[in-house]
Amino acid sequence: MKVTAHQAAVRPAGTGTGAAVVEFTNASAHACTLQGHPTVAGAGNGSPEHNIPLKVTPTGTAPAVRLAPGGKAWVKLTFVQVQGEGDGYCASGAKPAVYPTLVVGLPGSGAHQVALSEGQFAECDNTVTATAVTAAKPS
Repeated sequence: MKVTAHQAAVRPAGTGTGAAVVEFTNASAHACTLQGHPTVAGAGNGSPEHNIPLKVTPTGTAPAVRLAPGGKAWVKLTFVQVQGEGDGYCASGAKPAVYPTLVVGLPGSGAHQVALSEGQFAECDNTVTATAVTAAKPS
């Protein structure tokens, strides 16, 4: 599985990442099936023991998505947005977190470390809302 991520076109107001679309491409010569909501963690400086799991709030149903070789599927991650300029702030009073990469897992697909195509992942409160994997590319 090849995994990439980019900032979503539709995201909450603020100065952080807001939302990201994670793309899964079947890089094998065989069809595969993806299903479910992802697990998400801030990557911990190259060491899985230092990963910071984010609390995932799943949205939507999770039908199976069959991918032919080269086929694509997506999940959309929406973060509690960082506010303000510079280092920013969290409306909750928590300290914003910034991750160069996230570890995104799907049932039966394993965990994949992924960076944004531009920038870093910034979020508040260590929570994320996630769609189920889908064959329709989200905005």
